Amino acid sequence: MAHVGKHAIVVGAGMGGLLAARALADHFDEVTVLERDALPDLPDPRKGVPQGRHTHGLLARGREILEQSFPGFTEGMIAQGAVPADLVNDGLWFNYGVYLHNTPSKMVGLGVSRPTLEGFVRRRLVQLSNIRVWERRDVVEPVFDRLSGRVTGVRVQSKNGSHDRETIDADLVVDTSGRGSSSPAWLSAFGFAKPPEEQITVNLGYVTRFYRLKPEHMTNCLHGRKFVIMAACSPDFRFGALLPQEGERWTVTLGGYRDDQVPEDDAGFLEFARSLQQPEIFNVIQNAEPLTPLTSYKFVSNLRRHYEKLRRFPEGYLVYGDALCSFDPAYGQGMTVACLESLALRECLANGTQGIARRFFQMASRFIEAPWQIVVGSDLQNPRVEGKRTAQVRFVNWYIAKFYRAAQRDAALATKFLEVANLMQQPTALLSPANALKVWNGGHTAQRPWSGAPSRLAR
Repeated sequence: MAHVGKHAIVVGAGMGGLLAARALADHFDEVTVLERDALPDLPDPRKGVPQGRHTHGLLARGREILEQSFPGFTEGMIAQGAVPADLVNDGLWFNYGVYLHNTPSKMVGLGVSRPTLEGFVRRRLVQLSNIRVWERRDVVEPVFDRLSGRVTGVRVQSKNGSHDRETIDADLVVDTSGRGSSSPAWLSAFGFAKPPEEQITVNLGYVTRFYRLKPEHMTNCLHGRKFVIMAACSPDFRFGALLPQEGERWTVTLGGYRDDQVPEDDAGFLEFARSLQQPEIFNVIQNAEPLTPLTSYKFVSNLRRHYEKLRRFPEGYLVYGDALCSFDPAYGQGMTVACLESLALRECLANGTQGIARRFFQMASRFIEAPWQIVVGSDLQNPRVEGKRTAQVRFVNWYIAKFYRAAQRDAALATKFLEVANLMQQPTALLSPANALKVWNGGHTAQRPWSGAPSRLAR
């Protein structure tokens, strides 16, 4: 592997920061991760991860990349209590009025909470001899050398009550500080243009609670399946998710858009679950034991910063993860996109750090494009969501609806749909002539749906 420098700094110890640090570790003598929070020893939510108390599941592509980065990852997570699931065969996926066909596949996801996942990855990362993680360190600003046009380190203030600042030198600084990244402001202060931004306002609100998981829930309420995903579909665009988590728990998240918000009281939450288009989530939680209070979260807009469009950018500096693109969390793609960006970073580092920003931003943009189009296109089906509905967007949404309904009866179509949703394949795979013909025929010649379906599964 190419050795490209002595020291790299990563700003932020969330999943994006940990993945970036793992990629950097193979190319630098030392990698320092600076985190403003105190990092918990136990798998507890922390302030800097506002969605840490909400539903998480790891997509198949994300699990594959983490397995490559940390060999034994999947086995280790299962030992921590994470629940493996065949993403096609073990779940109830409801959208457009139907359930996807269940069939065995090679796509494995994990039901695991964000604190447990992040803590496991952080522990594996710090086992590398050239990694150090410094907590309670607030990065005030990068250090920019105007003569050379490069970032040479960062100024840091410890959050131990002192006002002292120190400068830490580095050959490369990677900002993984999240959606609220200060990089646009820092760039402007250094005389560079801010990146163009693209926003799709959704005004999403959701509420989460953990419940005690009992095996009979899967048998009696889920027809033998392990999880339920009810997408935000017409007419009300309410959605829900129920996933198994470590510690024999269910995590349940219910959500709505704009003025259709989930009540934050017990009775209102349960009634919202009852209002979903299918009954499985309500059937589980109506008599389940709550383990946590109801916790709410508001998400205003999908936000993409197009750093790849900048003509000038300082050497020695990169922006990564949610600081590049922040997705509607209802689709669960953020962590997997951060995993894909780690592949881009590895490939760019293999060719040295000179001009790395342009190369990385271009490659990361290609990885972001497909999930961005998936999320934005799906959100724009909801008339409450603001945004331009081009002819292409309207056609794709029409086609996806027909594809999904055909996949109710066709195992191959169901698998292909979830391969795209799990970022295993590009969305163009859905448009292949063979798949388009099946969609045109409505999947009527394919296999029948799984036999355990209740009478109103197909309507």
